[in-house]
Amino acid sequence: MTINPFKAAQMQAVAGMEMQSRRMGLTSENISNADTPGYQRKILMAEPQTARGAGFRATRIQLDETEGVRQFDPSHPMADGEGYITMSNVSLVTELADMREANRSYEANLNSFQQARSMYRSLLDILRR
Repeated sequence: MTINPFKAAQMQAVAGMEMQSRRMGLTSENISNADTPGYQRKILMAEPQTARGAGFRATRIQLDETEGVRQFDPSHPMADGEGYITMSNVSLVTELADMREANRSYEANLNSFQQARSMYRSLLDILRR
């Protein structure tokens, strides 16, 4: 069974939009937990799709193993024996850059989807005549 090239382009665009949407969700979660002691940044891992052609698909969420900044606050309930707490390893600058990149990728996939839909409709109009 062969897949219509316009339909294949739409399927790839939808997969890209889904992945970027998940990525924006994780970035939002990271930003909202930036001040939470001990929170580790989450990263969406992707791998190439082989079953349905080109493109990528989200496979798993991985924790960033970078150490958070240690702050001295012996009155904090999460302080260790020495009085230090480990803050999150989230950088707001990095998260905002990731959010902007995911948003632009989402928009590019949306434009691709709309273009394929437009070409598909034009082809159907030609065939109806």
